[in-house]
Amino acid sequence: MDTSLVNSQTVELLSQITGQKLTQKNLTPPVIFLANLVTVLLGVIFVDGTVAESEKQRLLTTLYRFSIPESDVRKLTHLMIKGVKDNQVYKQVNSLLALAAPLSESEKLLLISFGYEMSAADGEIDPHEKKYLEILAKYLGIQSQHLAILEAGFTHQENVEPIALDEVHFLLNPARFQELETIFVKAANDMLANLPAKPKHKITKQHSNISYGELAKFQENRKQLETYCAQIYQIVKDCNERNFLPHTLIEEVEKVSKKIKLQRFRLAVVGEFSKGKSTLLNALLGEEIQPVREIPCSGAVTVLKYGTQKRIICRYQNATEEEITFEEYQIKATISENAAIDCLSDELADSQIDEIVFEHPDLELCSSGVEIVDSPGLNEHPDRTKITQKLLKDTDAVIFLTNASCSLTQVERDLLHDLKNQLNLNYGRANEPVNNLFVVGNFIDLVRSDKGREQVRQRIERFVNGQNPILVGENRVHLISAQATLEAILQGDENEYLKSFQNFTQSIDKFLTFDSGNLKIKHFITQINAMAQKSLDGLYQFEDILKGKIKISEAEKQKILENIGEASGRDVKIKNIAEIQQKEVIKQATDSWTKWREELKENITQQSKHWDSLHSPVFSQDKLIKDYITKFSWTISRELDIWGNKQLRDVILLNSIEYLDTEIACELNAIQSEFQSIDMHIQTNLSEQLKLSINGINDDFTGFGGIGGGLGIGALAAGLMVFTGLGFIAVIVASVAAAIAGSFGFGMLDFDGLKDKIKGKVIEIGFQKFNESMDKNKLPVKLDEIVGTVFKDRVESASRVIAEAIALYENLLEQQEKAHNETLEQREAEKMWIYQKREELEQVQNGLEIILSKCTIV
Repeated sequence: MDTSLVNSQTVELLSQITGQKLTQKNLTPPVIFLANLVTVLLGVIFVDGTVAESEKQRLLTTLYRFSIPESDVRKLTHLMIKGVKDNQVYKQVNSLLALAAPLSESEKLLLISFGYEMSAADGEIDPHEKKYLEILAKYLGIQSQHLAILEAGFTHQENVEPIALDEVHFLLNPARFQELETIFVKAANDMLANLPAKPKHKITKQHSNISYGELAKFQENRKQLETYCAQIYQIVKDCNERNFLPHTLIEEVEKVSKKIKLQRFRLAVVGEFSKGKSTLLNALLGEEIQPVREIPCSGAVTVLKYGTQKRIICRYQNATEEEITFEEYQIKATISENAAIDCLSDELADSQIDEIVFEHPDLELCSSGVEIVDSPGLNEHPDRTKITQKLLKDTDAVIFLTNASCSLTQVERDLLHDLKNQLNLNYGRANEPVNNLFVVGNFIDLVRSDKGREQVRQRIERFVNGQNPILVGENRVHLISAQATLEAILQGDENEYLKSFQNFTQSIDKFLTFDSGNLKIKHFITQINAMAQKSLDGLYQFEDILKGKIKISEAEKQKILENIGEASGRDVKIKNIAEIQQKEVIKQATDSWTKWREELKENITQQSKHWDSLHSPVFSQDKLIKDYITKFSWTISRELDIWGNKQLRDVILLNSIEYLDTEIACELNAIQSEFQSIDMHIQTNLSEQLKLSINGINDDFTGFGGIGGGLGIGALAAGLMVFTGLGFIAVIVASVAAAIAGSFGFGMLDFDGLKDKIKGKVIEIGFQKFNESMDKNKLPVKLDEIVGTVFKDRVESASRVIAEAIALYENLLEQQEKAHNETLEQREAEKMWIYQKREELEQVQNGLEIILSKCTIV
């Protein structure tokens, strides 16, 4: 719908019809379509000069499909019926054309479809009504062959023109009506159900035409690393049993091996409701797994992953879970139709489901090591920030889906900025373009011309690559038709949409492998190499002891025992420092939080001046209320994010963490110095072995990829969002709506004044609920849990390095004792055995070099 075509004549006409003094901004797409619909249906009823009671009932039945009892839309509908009837608008050609001017070709056809539905309600179409609809259709530019399809559908005729049928199905595709509201999308879908069906191709269920070759190569490399880890584990275990190597090395190998075995790529699919996310997933998987319909469908976060057998696990917010059937999954994963049409955020808020995990053995993408996360639409989710953080946790890549025929609405642009900010936060970056975000325009089959498709691409690329770019990297924008692709896959056909989809999946395949996967492989190789080198160093050390090159005097033994005691003391010292710093952080954070809360209401009140909405405070007051509640939620989330990052992280935590890091470095350097002293006296290389462990400590501080900028703040921010319980926003949706709905009369003409009063009420009740939530959740306790994880990671990493240092000391003494008690023959046998194990370790290192060279070649 092109609302720029709404002129002064249209505004004046609708003001006359409704009895309200309207402005152009009050005429939203749903209001304009509803006015046209009332006019056309009344024209059908009155054209023959008589109006039966049954016709009145059919009129109300049709119009009531677009509203619920006592709603503002229902009140508006009655005003329009009265106004159109009194002014006989349905007889005035100029008025009809003025009302219909903004409508698209599809919307005009849907409008006339309702006229045919009304006329054919008793089984046949009245000649006068048919003539009226034909004349009206001619004025609206609707082709006669399309009218023939409508007539055939409502009079149950079978023989129709195939080309015209295809064109009508194309024009009434529900995806074309998303600019209106969900109810209009459903209306288009219902209308199509009344028309002759398009011939269906037989589903052959052939093998998927989508392949993931690069991911398959990655999995081969990963499995080879698993094998190398297993070899090192066995070598270290055997050596430990002979007292050649310390026990801590076994634990280290087990830890790395587990990470490699559990390594998965996480691919999140996000966007607004009804953009085809579920169909996209089915196309990616090559099988119809996700429930699909034209109105909002997915109501829970769903994780699709590989499993040895098909099974579905439903996890609830109370930490319980149960295995459910596929039929139960179809129900639990789907929003009820009533909620999808009217009160979507309410049902999402009331849901007790945390996530649903669907395991499947035969999905190629999942078998290639990819877990796919399907999200509910984020635009109407009351806990959007919390859900976004859950979706993006440990995510390797994100697919953002938009409707190509009306791409990148303002809400979608806001969502993209949210995604960019969250992805940057996960990786400890500032406001930078991200390379792991793919923007995909779905329903490109609804844009038939090459010029139109190029305009869609340019529109998307101009935004994502603009002055404040969202993403960076090649092949990050794609235009697809998920439905046409899925049909081609299931039918074993080839078409242009399948080829476009293959280009898209190849981009995902290459990104996950080269941009993300190879970094992980290199990281794993570094860790495995370090373990192999530690093992080699330990074996060389024992061999030197056996050869008599390393001898430990009684005084040196005593010094080593003293160093062990000192190392234990340093561990205790680090823990004490961390405890003191954590308490200081909690104190400063509590004071800062109190000040933040005192200033919060004034900050939000000021920001509310910039809240805007397309909904009218009269014609769609309920929608406006929910809009403002959503903006209230987003504003609090943003303010909380600013406090968490600018104050808690960048000021309070940073100072304490820097101090703790300095103290840890000082204590570890002291241990390293003692090792260097021992090395000089008895010709060992203990300091080099410990250095490998110290170099790896940053992985534990920040997580792979430097998550949280060294502070682990990604988890902190997510924890704060959970703590503040932004789920309370879901509760105030009903509270605010109830309080406001009866407070202001429908006939008020001061639209701006009414909007301001609604904003004020939203803020008032919103803060009431927010403060109630704060009273239930004591900040110091929760914050201690969140901040504690940052300190805990550092302390545990330092403790592990110190434990390894102690184990190296103890192993050296054990090696000395063992060599002292062995005979010459036993020593020679030990040397041969060590030589064999060294060769095995060196073979592993050579194999790692080969894999590394493969990863370097792109």
